[in-house]
Amino acid sequence: MIDLHNHTPLCKHATGSPKEYINEAIKKGIKIYGFSDHAPMEFDYEYRMSFDEMETYENEIKKLKNEFKDKIEILIGYEVDFTPMVDKRVLNRDVDYLIGSVHFLDNWGFDNPEFIKEWERRDVDDVYKEYFSKIEEMANSRLFDIVGHLDLVKVFGYKPKKDIKDIAYKAIKAIKNSGMSVEVNTAGLRKPVKETYPNNELIEMILNEGIDLTLSSDAHSPTQVGFMLNETLNELRKLGVTELAIYKNRKKEKVKV
Repeated sequence: MIDLHNHTPLCKHATGSPKEYINEAIKKGIKIYGFSDHAPMEFDYEYRMSFDEMETYENEIKKLKNEFKDKIEILIGYEVDFTPMVDKRVLNRDVDYLIGSVHFLDNWGFDNPEFIKEWERRDVDDVYKEYFSKIEEMANSRLFDIVGHLDLVKVFGYKPKKDIKDIAYKAIKAIKNSGMSVEVNTAGLRKPVKETYPNNELIEMILNEGIDLTLSSDAHSPTQVGFMLNETLNELRKLGVTELAIYKNRKKEKVKV
């Protein structure tokens, strides 16, 4: 059992201590657990750690890694927003992996409930096209290891009229060419859309391209650790998935599941 995308209170919108997350992961039978808290940037300060807290974050996770080494393997990374504010101070950190995510279209945090009314002023198909264009650009940047919640744009249940496979096609091709993996993120099952990111339709496209998958619960509290991972892994096995990707020191490894 793998769970690579999880947060800590340093992001200012998660609760519980990192040790509580680890204890819950052990209870759930998770073997490889990764922290990838929101990386700092010079924007959206209230939803992420500051640059001077990176050392604190990394040191705390390294201590837990040593403390629990006989019970669970702990990895460390960052979830990095792909924006013009991507900072070398994050990209150059000595961590296991970087998750690249898109949460903003220009200055609009489209997945933030605070700004949901903006959806009513937008053409949904245009939003999807702009979003997946950003995903394509992120993949082409080759800065990251894992694509975070590939179709996060659907979080509130707004769906395009155009076929999602057509909209996402170029982005998925770019991901293939970049060598990145795609996480299957169960947080969407807790959101209004009630689907994993991505859904099975896109997962099948991803698998047809030979792109590696990994797995995450995107926990923002200890109670969310491992959320629906067993059920999701069973669904992936039905689609023919026999191994998942993990990263150590920015190098990809495969784990049989």
